[in-house]
Amino acid sequence: MRYTITGDNLQFVNVQLDEREVLQSIAGGMAYMTGNMVMEAKLQGGLLRGIGRSISGASLFLVEYKSKGGTGIVGLGGSVPGKIVDLDIGKGKWIVQKTGYLGSQETVDLRITFQKKLGNIFFGGEGLVLQELSGTGIAFVAACGDFNVVELRPGEQYKVATAKAVAWQETVSYDIAAVGGIKTALFGGEGLFVTTLTGPGKIIIQSMTLSELASALIPFLPAKG
Repeated sequence: MRYTITGDNLQFVNVQLDEREVLQSIAGGMAYMTGNMVMEAKLQGGLLRGIGRSISGASLFLVEYKSKGGTGIVGLGGSVPGKIVDLDIGKGKWIVQKTGYLGSQETVDLRITFQKKLGNIFFGGEGLVLQELSGTGIAFVAACGDFNVVELRPGEQYKVATAKAVAWQETVSYDIAAVGGIKTALFGGEGLFVTTLTGPGKIIIQSMTLSELASALIPFLPAKG
C-alpha cells in the first residue's frame, strides 16, 4: 500500500492499492475512488465488536476497498476542518480519542477501550470511551484543527487542555490534574482540570476541538424567525 496525505486544513489521504491489498475505513469516510475499486460494508469481528466500534465513535460496519484489474486509488477525508495523521501500529498500540479513527490496512485491529480512572471519566473531556488501535500496518486518524506531534522522554510530562489530546502511544500514561488555584480555575479559561500525559512515547495534540469550533460559529448562525 502506498499513500500520500494532501491538503492543508481539509486534508485527504490518497491510498494506492494493488490487487490483493485491502483498505478499511469507517462508513462515510470515502471521498472518491477510481473506477476499478470495489467497496463492501462488512461487520468486522462480529456483532459485539461492531457495537463496540459504534459506541467508540466509529461505525457499526467497516467498509473494505479492493482493486480489480490493476492498481486502484481511494481517497479518504475527515468530516471536519482539520488534519489526518498516519500511525504505524506495528511499532506499538495507540489510544485514540473517540471518533478519531478514519481508516487503516485490514491488519489493524480497532477496539473499544475505557478510561481506567474515575476522575478521567468525569473530567477528561472525552468521557468513558476511547479507541484502541493494535495489530500491524498503517492507520489514519483524523481530528479537528492543526496537530502537534511530540515525543516524550521517560518521565517527561505535558499538561494538555481538556479534550485536545488526539492520540498517544500505549507507553504514555494518562491522568487528570487540577489546573491550579481557584482563581486560575475560574478565570484561566481552561476549567478545573487538564489532561496529564507522561512519557515515554509519542502524543498528538490538536489546536482546536470540534466543540470549540461549534461554539465559535454559534454567534454567526442565523437566528430563527
